[in-house]
Amino acid sequence: MPVTPDPELTVRPVDPLATLVGQAVDIERAVTEHDVLAFAALSGDFAPQHVDPEYARASSLGRGVAHGALLIAYASAASSALAERTTQQVVSAGYDRIRFIKPVLIGDAIVVHYEITDFDPIKRRTTASIRITNQDGQLVAVATHLLQAWDAKR
Repeated sequence: MPVTPDPELTVRPVDPLATLVGQAVDIERAVTEHDVLAFAALSGDFAPQHVDPEYARASSLGRGVAHGALLIAYASAASSALAERTTQQVVSAGYDRIRFIKPVLIGDAIVVHYEITDFDPIKRRTTASIRITNQDGQLVAVATHLLQAWDAKR
């Protein structure tokens, strides 16, 4: 008589995205005037605190300020670096709870810490914590990022 396998005892393959939970990457970056001006040209955001050195010098900060969206672009680079650790094709499903806590100035050195904190096996989506600090170790920005498995058949 054939034996029916117990579904509770069936070995299921581990989703490659599940293995990313707990993994992290740090991206170090110098925030240069060139980066800020290039981002202004790309985004169309030419607000004077970003692109006008005289305006910036006269401000209470004394230097130009990086665009908040530029910091998210740096976070995207960290996400891509971590995504290289899996064979699963993934795409960004978005950033949540983005907060810019302190200004990042031209000339600052930042570290983007990107860590996968959770995996939803039903949606096949990871959640990551993003913490950006400056050269003084001060927290300047935080966010949550969703990384989605991509299935070309959808």
